[in-house]
Amino acid sequence: MSQNTAPQAPRPPSAAHASHTSDWASGGSLFAGVLMVVTGIIDIFEGIAGISHNVVYARVGDYIYRFNTTTWGWIHLCLGGLIAITGYAILKRSAWGRIIGMTLVGLNIVVQFLFLPYQPWWALFSMAVSVFIIWALATDTSFANHDKHHR
Repeated sequence: MSQNTAPQAPRPPSAAHASHTSDWASGGSLFAGVLMVVTGIIDIFEGIAGISHNVVYARVGDYIYRFNTTTWGWIHLCLGGLIAITGYAILKRSAWGRIIGMTLVGLNIVVQFLFLPYQPWWALFSMAVSVFIIWALATDTSFANHDKHHR
């Protein structure tokens, strides 16, 4: 015996599933905010090391994006300060922090890529952390809900 039934339209995810996904992404953005503060502070230290002691980083031969280490120090110091401040804004659930955070962390990926010959392991690690931060901030929908409730 066979039963003929009309196909049913796919059901939307249950509220519990949607809430669980949102909570997970929200936790990810909280972690992203903490990572941004820590990454920013480490970049500040990296910048100070480059500015104060020109011999901290490995000497690089013929590299097309070669700057002296003092220049790299200032780049890391400024970018690290902005990333740390933006990470704090994300911890405060600021919508502008989310947008600026994704932009600055994207810029951090580019800077770390260019900095690879000087500190290859740290640059790779920082790039991987930055990719996670962008994902966490981009997938968290609670920022929009938070802003709607506080207007």
